Amino acid sequence: MATQLVDGPKASAKTFLFAHGAGAPMDSRFMQLVAEGVAASRVRVIRFEFPYMQRRRETGNRGAPDPPRVLMQSFRDAIDEAGGTGKLVIGGKSMGGRIASMVADDAGVLGLVCLGYPFHPPGRLEKTRTSHLENLRTSTLILQGTRDSFGSREDVRGYKLSKAIRIEWIEDGDHSFKPRVRSGRTEADSVRAAIALAAEFIAQA
Repeated sequence: MATQLVDGPKASAKTFLFAHGAGAPMDSRFMQLVAEGVAASRVRVIRFEFPYMQRRRETGNRGAPDPPRVLMQSFRDAIDEAGGTGKLVIGGKSMGGRIASMVADDAGVLGLVCLGYPFHPPGRLEKTRTSHLENLRTSTLILQGTRDSFGSREDVRGYKLSKAIRIEWIEDGDHSFKPRVRSGRTEADSVRAAIALAAEFIAQA
């Protein structure tokens, strides 16, 4: 498989550079749905894989994600390959969004979209990953399920976050926005809502 997947028109006003999470690759169902959904709004969407995920494809062996410095450099390289930052919004699913948030300010991108930000590991509310978010300058949209085990609405309510960050809550959603049956919502409903919010944000960035 190619090291990148591209959806949407090449001659678009905006490009969204979209990174995968820790466990699933760039062609996972969630990544595919979001990429195709955002691309339908005439945004060019580029998906890429971090080095450890490329190694998994080549060897078939599961290994831990690369150290943050490697992931960050990989994201910077992908930004350069995408043609720079003039019309670029970056982001990702879970870990991919976290790494995007760690390079966004220095990269000078137009905006940042995080889908299911990993505010803390599940069950470890004290181990927050928010210190760099307190002074983030890049205009940011975080799409988060209200039941996300990596940061629910109750968990996040007390965090000190930059005013550049806007959080939109996906009602009853888990880390991938899937709701419980009793909520009356469907996974498709929730993902469509997230895609619409992301596409609107990218268009206005």
